[in-house]
Amino acid sequence: MIETERLILRAPEDADRAAIAAMNADPRVAATLGSALSREESDAMVDRIRVHIGLHGWGFWAVERKSDRAVIGLTGLIAMSEDLPPGPAVEIGWRLAYGAWGGGYASEAARAALAWGFEHIRPPEIIAITARSNLRSQAVMRRIGMVPEPSRDFDHPRLAENHPLRPHVTFVARP
Repeated sequence: MIETERLILRAPEDADRAAIAAMNADPRVAATLGSALSREESDAMVDRIRVHIGLHGWGFWAVERKSDRAVIGLTGLIAMSEDLPPGPAVEIGWRLAYGAWGGGYASEAARAALAWGFEHIRPPEIIAITARSNLRSQAVMRRIGMVPEPSRDFDHPRLAENHPLRPHVTFVARP
């Protein structure tokens, strides 16, 4: 578990599934990620996250707001495989419910996850990727000290060639 001033980052629990599914089904959230997820797809994502945490001891954590104990998203680290062009790597990412956007929660959670990763995993770098058009996510990357690495930008192979989110940028943080 990781604590910040306003947040707790922890492994997702079964009780979190409804909040995570609502976030994943929101078209405003999905607009930056490719597509909305059904409840079944969201639950399968939670299952994959829990398996990753079980294997590695770290992963995407539920982001719980201390003030009201609401789960407002997911933030954390994943082991990116070599099937994506920047991989293999340790990747940081975040996904927050639309109602939590603009409150600084993404930067707060990501900054804590990045620090935890360098302290506990000790990789030579941690990367973040997002669609070239996702300027909000790129702003978070910059706020937490990551820098663009254009030589590692790529077209996401899991998205159709004409998909508007296919062009991706890569940002890097080093200890």
